[in-house]
Amino acid sequence: MNLELDPATTAFVVIDLQKGIVGRDTAPHTAADVVTRCASIAAACRARGALVVRVRVAFSASQRDRLAPPADSPMPAATPPPGWADLVPELDGPGEDVVITKRQWGAFYGTDLDLQLRRRGIRTFLIGGIATNFGVESTARDAWEHGYHVVFVEDAMASFTAEAHRFPVEAIFPRLGRVRSTAETLAALA
Repeated sequence: MNLELDPATTAFVVIDLQKGIVGRDTAPHTAADVVTRCASIAAACRARGALVVRVRVAFSASQRDRLAPPADSPMPAATPPPGWADLVPELDGPGEDVVITKRQWGAFYGTDLDLQLRRRGIRTFLIGGIATNFGVESTARDAWEHGYHVVFVEDAMASFTAEAHRFPVEAIFPRLGRVRSTAETLAALA
């Protein structure tokens, strides 16, 4: 099925492309490739009047706002180094990007993401970023539950292993929306 996008009702939501995360090894796409592809989609969106939403994860200095329920494999409790939550400059650009700071994997809970999208009449939700099976998947599941039409830009996202990327792309995402490449997404925005 061809992808058709109306820039007036489309947002590109970029998950966790921040200095502390893009410095990690990712697969099957390198973090550098993900950043480059997301930057090209963001530029195309801005040029055509579509909204760009840049999401980052950050915590207070005390870390008291960080989730820490008992888990068999909890997230490391280390304090991130200075600049860890800074968004990568490659996605900077003209326009009125929305910046969302989240405190957990998903970008909806505890933020004004849904409010910002609805006020602008957004119906279609393009998504990319790192990591496919954490922030991207959690945010996409919530977007689907909120009734947004979700488009997963497969080569504009990555995880920390190829398998962790592959499973949601093949088993989960096709049930929540449409999985497309950067090239297909850019063509639909043209």
